[in-house]
Amino acid sequence: MKSLEQIENEIVSEFELFDEWSDKYQYIIELGQKLPPLGDKYKIEENKIKGCQSTVWLNSYEKDGRIFFEADSDSTFVKGEIALLIRALSGQKPEDIVKTELNFIDKIGLRQHIAVTRANGLANMIKQMKLYAVAFQKT
Repeated sequence: MKSLEQIENEIVSEFELFDEWSDKYQYIIELGQKLPPLGDKYKIEENKIKGCQSTVWLNSYEKDGRIFFEADSDSTFVKGEIALLIRALSGQKPEDIVKTELNFIDKIGLRQHIAVTRANGLANMIKQMKLYAVAFQKT
């Protein structure tokens, strides 16, 4: 299993292939389109990310001491954002998820190229993923 740092470096390398932000934006949408659909049984109120402009559902589960995430959104771009977060965090140990800074977000220019409401939504997605990690740490 790859470390969080290895995955973040891979993501940054992929985004360095694009010169224009519009190409990066399109790539994020494509990542969202490749995200497996979330089962309807998980599209429930308690799995919704609060504070997102779009509707985002996030489910998590623990297996062999690692946390796995699955998600969906009604926005193609936001679905791409959550796909990036899942790629980085899913399959990691709870303590690694809790302590990560997710530096790739700024390195690829994501935070500075999205609207404030989207940035808040991104922060809330990260916060919820870390809260799940904290909860699994205690079990």
